[in-house]
Amino acid sequence: MAPPGGPTVTVEDPGTAPNPIHARVVVASNRAAAGVYADTSGPLLVDGLRRLGCAVDRPVVVPDGEPVGVALRAALADGVQVVLTSGGTGVTPTDRTPEVTRALLDYEIPGIAEAIRAYSRERVPTSALSRGLAGVVGRMLVVNLPGSTGGARDGLAVLAPILAHTVQQLAGGDH
Repeated sequence: MAPPGGPTVTVEDPGTAPNPIHARVVVASNRAAAGVYADTSGPLLVDGLRRLGCAVDRPVVVPDGEPVGVALRAALADGVQVVLTSGGTGVTPTDRTPEVTRALLDYEIPGIAEAIRAYSRERVPTSALSRGLAGVVGRMLVVNLPGSTGGARDGLAVLAPILAHTVQQLAGGDH
């Protein structure tokens, strides 16, 4: 999952890692939440996070908008260290994930969101329309990803070499 030419990430099975990163995937999709279709990006993100050594359960699928905020607050209350959201980052009138996320963030980490858009842009020009954010709520990293499987893969590729270090830093680790 590392970007081409990037570092190879060796990971332990989250069940055997001494201190796995506790992660959650929140899918913001009005249609998937209503049962119109099955979400595909959430399971891909769960699998990718597990391969990065995270302990993560099934995706939480909610309609876009305030239910995303409810899911983020629940993750914080549960002691989750990383939340990846999928969906709701575009420019349609119902895409509200960035606004809901921004209202909860203590501070943004713009370089992560910028890196994800840049990584995707050459292959998928419309990825420049993603309004996804990355930032911190308490000591929890939140990263908004597009709802497509390609956007999920690209997000994981960008996060792979920095995720563990980011979580260590948020826990007060040294540089």
